[in-house]
Amino acid sequence: MLTSRAGSASHRNLKCQMISSDELKKQAALAALEQVEDGMKLGLGSGSTANHFIRGLGARVRGGLSVVGVPSSERTAELARAEGVPLATLEELPHLDLTIDGADELDSRLRLIKGGGGALLREKIVAAASSRMIVIADGSKLVETLGAFPLPIEVNHFGIGATTAAIADTARRLDMPASLTRRLAADGSPFVTDGGHAIIDASFGLIRDPEALSLALAAIPGVVEHGLFIGLASAAVIARPEGISWLVA
Repeated sequence: MLTSRAGSASHRNLKCQMISSDELKKQAALAALEQVEDGMKLGLGSGSTANHFIRGLGARVRGGLSVVGVPSSERTAELARAEGVPLATLEELPHLDLTIDGADELDSRLRLIKGGGGALLREKIVAAASSRMIVIADGSKLVETLGAFPLPIEVNHFGIGATTAAIADTARRLDMPASLTRRLAADGSPFVTDGGHAIIDASFGLIRDPEALSLALAAIPGVVEHGLFIGLASAAVIARPEGISWLVA
């Protein structure tokens, strides 16, 4: 937790303003790293915040910590190998002790939107295989109601037009607005996930009933998975300029 000399509120405020979002992500990651114990089988998340955790984990592994990780994306696997973290697959380790991953949004009930980096399917599989999931995030990711961040929906390429129409129909049935956009890669070509699928980014507005939307999307043929993570996270580490806080389910 950040500390400063007593009697200098302006100094504290200035210090808080100088802390970058990336530094807050790192603080959350290192706080979660304290939950890792020798011998654990870990799910390794994807994204910028999870990368801080993996780098910190690598430093502890080089210091003698014995763990094995299951990566949730090819990029995560590449970074973990570079950091010297031993890796396995879910075929080899079907049950994990702990997954640590970031989120694009989370609410006070630990419901998440994930998938901004495109790894939502593997992230959800890894999280579901774990006894616990700890979310790491800076304070800007904690929201009162999910939905400001577009919901990523991973879909099969076959019938993508029909699947997109079915998603729009589902939104109308739930009385939600829907702006649906197929995600593109940096070069302008259609984005392809590690599993070989496309992603539709769906702006539904504020999601008042995430559970209902989750069930409705999962029932659509062609939807491989969606980025609503409900009932998976057991705790979250939130880093703000004034310090670290925990949310626990």
